[in-house]
Amino acid sequence: MIRNNLSEIMGRKRINCAELSRISKISYETVHRLYHEKSKGIEFSTLNKLCWALECTPSEIFEYIEDK
Repeated sequence: MIRNNLSEIMGRKRINCAELSRISKISYETVHRLYHEKSKGIEFSTLNKLCWALECTPSEIFEYIEDK
């Protein structure tokens, strides 16, 4: 299973969806869906913008957890 850590990263950096949308130039709707784990996937260009805006790596946003 893939775990989405976006909300945790945003919380640590004290940034909300509107601010991340503005900084990253990703639509608010996309950021909101990712934050609330309602998205079914992500484009590499979106992931790149998130990493740039949050100063992190893809593996910090998403991590693989083996199913038991």
